[in-house]
Amino acid sequence: MDTTQVTEQKVKAQLDKFDAQITEMKAKAAQSKAEAKVNYYEKIEELQTQRDSIGKQLEEFKASSESAWEDIQEGIEGAVGRLQKSFEKAASHFN
Repeated sequence: MDTTQVTEQKVKAQLDKFDAQITEMKAKAAQSKAEAKVNYYEKIEELQTQRDSIGKQLEEFKASSESAWEDIQEGIEGAVGRLQKSFEKAASHFN
């Protein structure tokens, strides 16, 4: 398996994990009081937007030329790391 396939599989797995976390957060938000619910849904929307951006970057990565893979790969991995930190921060608000 080449580097691009490994990167693609790794990012897809992380996106699946993010999707599961968003679903869990939505369930917790739905059980919250009205005032907190609005705050939770705002955080969820921010996370979803970041997640969708990574999904688009992954599609660009798959369609890019070999010479562009390294730059795009670094960008995707950086975005995944930032989103993971955002999830960790948001999760502290949900607990």
